[in-house]
Parts: sequence; C-alpha cells; structure tokens
Amino acid sequence: MTDEEQRRHRDAVPKMFVSTPFIKGLGMVIERYEADDVSILLPFRADLTNDGVYYHGGVVASVIDTAGALAAWSNHDFDKGMRASTVSLSIQYVGACKKSDLLCHGTTVRRGKELTFTEITATDADGTVVAHAVQTYRIV
Repeated sequence: MTDEEQRRHRDAVPKMFVSTPFIKGLGMVIERYEADDVSILLPFRADLTNDGVYYHGGVVASVIDTAGALAAWSNHDFDKGMRASTVSLSIQYVGACKKSDLLCHGTTVRRGKELTFTEITATDADGTVVAHAVQTYRIV
C-alpha cells in the first residue's frame, strides 16, 4: 500500500469504530486519535451503572478495551492485515467512576509482527484514576 492509502485507512478507523452497534450503543466519543495515542470519552449515563451512581465494571472494561484497540489501529501497517481481536486484557480497578464521564487514554507500548501491546488508563472527569489496564491486540 502507498503511504496515502495507509493514511486513508488509518483516517477511516475512528468513523468505523463509532459506527459499530456496540460502541454506538454505549455512546463512546473519540476525543483524540493520533499515532499510538488515543482518548475515548463515555458521557455519564445512569442506565450503565449498578445503582444510578457507579459505572458497572463491564462498562469500564468495554471502554478500556476499545481505547486499547483504537491505539493499536492508530498507527497500524495495513499491509500486515485487517482482521483483529483482543488477545488478552488485564484490568486493575483502583477506584470508581461516580456520576461522572469516563475518559480512557490508550497508548501503544510495542508493535510486533502480529501483536500490539497497549496500556490504558481510565479516569473520571476530575482525572482520578478508576482503572489501569494492559492489552494485547492482534491484527493479521
């Protein structure tokens, strides 16, 4: 692929992500999409909480996983393929997101032949850390 074709593919990724039914249904918003550095915002929704106050851990995990995947795609070499999935995701919940937007910042740590390793930090609107994760993402 030419550099221009690579750029066009990379530029199309955010639009594709937010159009998928699950991501669209949650209401995730891509705040930043740069090479190996992305941020996703999930505006607060009481229907995604355990009790109207605290986000369900699965919701936090979904946004974390999406941020890691987006970081992996953000600087991907499309000559290596376009089929992808999360291989591994390890999350440490260190706080709770209480009646607040959730922001997930994902960065690429290393790219291998097929595997991309990312780190993701989830915070509330005040910047208090809610969770930290490491992800292995495969694109072939």
